[in-house]
Amino acid sequence: MARRFTILCLAFLCAFSLTAGAASASQTSVQTAKPGDSKANRELPRFKKPQHLDAADIYDAPGDIKLLFGTLQGIVNRKQPRIYLIESQEEGKLTWLNDLDVPYTLHQDYWDVFSTYRSEVKGIIVYDPKLPDSINVATTLAGLKDAVVASPELASQLSKAPYNLKILDDLQGKFSSRLDAYTWQYEHLWKKTTHQMLVGLDPDTAIRIPSGLPESFVTIAEEEQPIRDAGNRDTYSLDLTSLLGKSEVYLRFDDALTQDGWGPAVHEVTLKADGKIIANFVAGTPEEEVFLYDRQNSKVAEGQGGHRFADNGNYFVYEFSLPAGTQKLTAEVDMWNQFKVSAGNIRPLSAEQQEPYAYLRDYAVANKAMVFWLDSNVPEQKALFEKIMSDVEPGTPYLGWFSNDVEGEFSSVEIASRYGVYVLAADWFSNLTVFSGTEPKFKPAQKSPRPELENKIYVTYTFTEGDNFQYNQHRMRVMWEDPARGKVPINWTSSPLLYEGAPAILNHYVNTATPNDLLIAGPSGAGYLYPGAWPDSSFRPFLQQTEKYLKKTGMNISYVLNREDSENIPLTPFKASAYEKDYHSPGLFISYEDNYGVEIVGESLPVSTIRGISTAQDGLQVLNEAKANWDGKSPLFISLGLLAWSMMPSDALALTEELGAEFKVVRADDYFSLIRESYDLPASK
Repeated sequence: MARRFTILCLAFLCAFSLTAGAASASQTSVQTAKPGDSKANRELPRFKKPQHLDAADIYDAPGDIKLLFGTLQGIVNRKQPRIYLIESQEEGKLTWLNDLDVPYTLHQDYWDVFSTYRSEVKGIIVYDPKLPDSINVATTLAGLKDAVVASPELASQLSKAPYNLKILDDLQGKFSSRLDAYTWQYEHLWKKTTHQMLVGLDPDTAIRIPSGLPESFVTIAEEEQPIRDAGNRDTYSLDLTSLLGKSEVYLRFDDALTQDGWGPAVHEVTLKADGKIIANFVAGTPEEEVFLYDRQNSKVAEGQGGHRFADNGNYFVYEFSLPAGTQKLTAEVDMWNQFKVSAGNIRPLSAEQQEPYAYLRDYAVANKAMVFWLDSNVPEQKALFEKIMSDVEPGTPYLGWFSNDVEGEFSSVEIASRYGVYVLAADWFSNLTVFSGTEPKFKPAQKSPRPELENKIYVTYTFTEGDNFQYNQHRMRVMWEDPARGKVPINWTSSPLLYEGAPAILNHYVNTATPNDLLIAGPSGAGYLYPGAWPDSSFRPFLQQTEKYLKKTGMNISYVLNREDSENIPLTPFKASAYEKDYHSPGLFISYEDNYGVEIVGESLPVSTIRGISTAQDGLQVLNEAKANWDGKSPLFISLGLLAWSMMPSDALALTEELGAEFKVVRADDYFSLIRESYDLPASK
């Protein structure tokens, strides 16, 4: 899972009002829950409906310009959504803007937009380029002071004519480290910010990462066969002498065969200069951290024999400093599976990739939220992370993402869940202040009759990543436009909280769905959480409060992720019963990744394990193996999870066309209905 998430208990709703630092109702259209007011019983703030939008194209703008406009958008849109930023083109630059059906003016010169709204800004918060985390502190201050965030160079420009903006705070040299910055922010700003939400944003990583290897890199080792069982594990000797001439060299490990989701696994690396060891480390140890330049979406397998691996097309990079005068350079790498090793002596990430971005900052500023970026795998940062979590009520959403991507995801979601905080992956979401002002408008859902129960192998396909707000906005829209969509039954995980956060996006999917498309709730219901870690005392109230979103969106089937110490675990009877009673689920999907099966939890809840696949070939192999082991005397039920980053509806169609008459592909609602009939269970309510 590459990027991923938000909710609250009815008993605690009265705590969700903006604190002293937030604007009053007379100043802003942002509405939060008020004690005793059931109409204000919301998970996410409401914004006014946009009437006209000034669209600024900042896609190719420098990072400090993007920051400037993201914070400007938050100040302006707090009162009335009027600014729309074009900062992504994956689904088309104007796709969603046109779908909003709101009059707009497209400005190629973004400074025209700044000039239009400059009068609504009270000043500038200057961040420290030497400490990227100061960007997040500056964003928090901007929300509290109706200011924009700027680099020192940009601030110098804006403080002069024609803008004449006052510098309200200059953070240059104020903080010595990440922890220092966020500790100061917690001690001085936390009480002034809203506690209705938490926001986690990477301060200095842009979204646009060029595909393929950097131009300066050369491939020096590659496994060309699809090996997944460590059958090729060996210590490989790599000659890096041709890269000498610079003071550093970089080793990058990629997934050699990105179409099937299995990547390199590295246990130990040894680097020798003229035969002398200058670096030696095992993955996951403190010694590795010294050399790990870029994790990207890699993960470490903990315990004895641990290794770093990167599946689903991801990669990681090591940086080595070289002794002057080195004549021969070699590396010995204990690795296996589908590795592709490249090397270069120029930093593999461009300056563009290290620049800040505007995504979600409009929403943080508009709501006067505190923005931070803490690594839950670093003890000192974890302590502050937990302190912040403990300060909010159960059912609070965390919007954004986490440091140290995959490892950070597993550990951080588990910690958040322990405090009753759920996650909405939204750190790449554009214009949330605009989309939050739209309204749900659904057409009646289309549904084909359920097939009769026979002795067949019933298969259901589920696309992953739906808990991810930005996936709903970007990748899912691309997949949705596949001409093959609608030709086979597919379950699309999505976020029920689009109902409040981005109704216009949900409208598009609901209103253009075919009878073969079914929207279901992504992990693990109304938001991304691990049920096992969530306190029992607040779990049922949380489900009861958020059930209305599943009901309103029709997503009454949930895909659940439940992890402990990064490992998938089964639901306890109590948590499974809560899903059945409080979400009225006809059945649940749960992920164990490498197997499939159906279990009846309690007396009447079907729980179907999803078997993950990343290519049609993977799926065909799984289904053919199932067929070979099937006695044909009773129905068999198999749920396949289709990796959204590598598969499309056309892949589901290609897989289906390879299946024989023994198979029947169905939607999730029919799948669980057939299971209930097969197991002689009562129909779901």
